[in-house]
Amino acid sequence: MSATPLTARIPGSKSITNRALLLAAAASGTSTLRAPLVSDDTVAFRDALTALGVRVSEHGTSWEITGAGRGPTAGARVWCADAGTAARFLPPFAATGRGTYVFDGSEQLRARPLRPLADALSALGAKVSTEGAGGLPLRVEADGLRGGELAVDGRLSSQFLSGLLMAAPLLADPLTVTVRDLVSRPYIDMTLALMRRFGARVDEDAPGVIATAGGGYTAAHLVIEPDASTASYFFAAAAVTGRTVTVPGLGRDSLQGDLGFVETLRRAGARVEIGADSTTVTGTGPLRGGFEVDMGTISDTFMTLAAIAPLADSPITIRGIGHARLKESDRIAAVAGNLAACGVVTQTGRDWLTVYPGAGTGAGTGAVRPARIACHRDHRIAMAFSVLGLRAPGRLTLDDPACVGKTFPGFHAELTRLFPQEVLT
Repeated sequence: MSATPLTARIPGSKSITNRALLLAAAASGTSTLRAPLVSDDTVAFRDALTALGVRVSEHGTSWEITGAGRGPTAGARVWCADAGTAARFLPPFAATGRGTYVFDGSEQLRARPLRPLADALSALGAKVSTEGAGGLPLRVEADGLRGGELAVDGRLSSQFLSGLLMAAPLLADPLTVTVRDLVSRPYIDMTLALMRRFGARVDEDAPGVIATAGGGYTAAHLVIEPDASTASYFFAAAAVTGRTVTVPGLGRDSLQGDLGFVETLRRAGARVEIGADSTTVTGTGPLRGGFEVDMGTISDTFMTLAAIAPLADSPITIRGIGHARLKESDRIAAVAGNLAACGVVTQTGRDWLTVYPGAGTGAGTGAVRPARIACHRDHRIAMAFSVLGLRAPGRLTLDDPACVGKTFPGFHAELTRLFPQEVLT
């Protein structure tokens, strides 16, 4: 096999794209997003903004968003499709305006909880109702939101807090949010950094106490960096194949906490170089196991590690990931079930997973038996197990390969381009 270094073409960050779309819609003037992610989730978010009366236009590889410097005023029915960020970010934005708004989405999205967000909006003065156990459809009767003091439970999802924070500068009065038990803290750091990029005044006066002032947002021009969560699959592929993979545009100043995944690969024996504007991972041999890692702050990448853990020389335990049970699928159960189908032994608890390599027979391609991977319409399950498939050629297939379109429609083509010898299809 050639040792020629490989350069992965990773599309823009979903998390940055959708946050920037909302902030641009809330700003006064026209903002430009260069190299935004174009995927099912971001297009759903963009179309939802259009339904709210925001003008979004495409110009080559850039999007222009014209904001009114306030929330919407005409009322609308808004379809969120599968996009959790749309269901969590857009209701607070709508609540700062005027009119009646009904948010709905796919059956998969309807199953995801919204009660903490609905309760927070009600506490700020909105009239909010949800269906069943507190999910979509969600109805907001908007007449502006008041500021003041708000307590938020951060155990289920950081997206609730991000949505509330991004709406806060549109309130007439300052808002101070106190959050407890926050999961995925790096996503809040990203939210705060982008809010400041669009001119908001926001400070964290003490850990978990975030104060925002009024004054709204101003238009900005932003280059969207590559998606660190998506990059994790290609970094992991380098680690398990002994190749070198570089992702340009993703360096030490990245806004994305999920770049921290490469430090887990370093613990597993890979060589990692994080530069000013790129990150490179090189596989150095069999993966090293025998460690525990808390991935609560980077839980979107825990599946990447779990999927390659059967190739390690000893067990790996991943902790702090209980909130991943409330994502597109119960991700702990989905990973454990698929590994079991591959003949790999696991143990799970409420917020942890242990993977035993090769069902106790040792690491290597012989550790994985043929299986059809149940994707559960979850893009991250499909992409993570595609990496394991590189070391189990012809043994794994996906029941829903197209589900990767949620965040990276070209994933399979890019994996094939970089690793043409053995790919999962």
